[in-house]
Amino acid sequence: MIHKPQPGEYAPFANTYVSLVHTTDVLELMESLKDSTYKLFSSMSEQQAMHAYAEGKWTLKQVLGHMIDTERTFAYRAFVFSRDSTELPGFDQDIYMSNTDFNSRSIRELAEEFRLVRASNLHLYNAFTEEQLLRVGIASNHPVTVRALVYMTVGHELHHLNLIRERYL
Repeated sequence: MIHKPQPGEYAPFANTYVSLVHTTDVLELMESLKDSTYKLFSSMSEQQAMHAYAEGKWTLKQVLGHMIDTERTFAYRAFVFSRDSTELPGFDQDIYMSNTDFNSRSIRELAEEFRLVRASNLHLYNAFTEEQLLRVGIASNHPVTVRALVYMTVGHELHHLNLIRERYL
């Protein structure tokens, strides 16, 4: 079990994500979301997946691509910090989005990529020891524990799933 991080274990802006996780078993939630998020996106038609709720907003394909990018980034940070207390740069979601073309890919391919990235990260997170979970690194100029990154990963997904329900579906 990975205990919920305390506010001092992550940057204040990350509370948006951490506060959305209301369970004592974050890894079980991650496993469940792996399947339900995959099903949500893989059941969309290409036309549905190209929907953006307003001019200048991301399509559902781009939202899923952003979720994959963020999942990889948080997992990489957790991996690095579990082994080495170091500093890693932030990442600008808009720069990442402008340097890829998620809309040219099929929604089923993106959904499968999400599912596989999550499966891989679950193996990583399940292998962390208590000591590793409490290790701290610097990301985006803020200290963050490994366990906070695990919660941020899930909270980020929940945040976007909420936005999808509210604005897209």
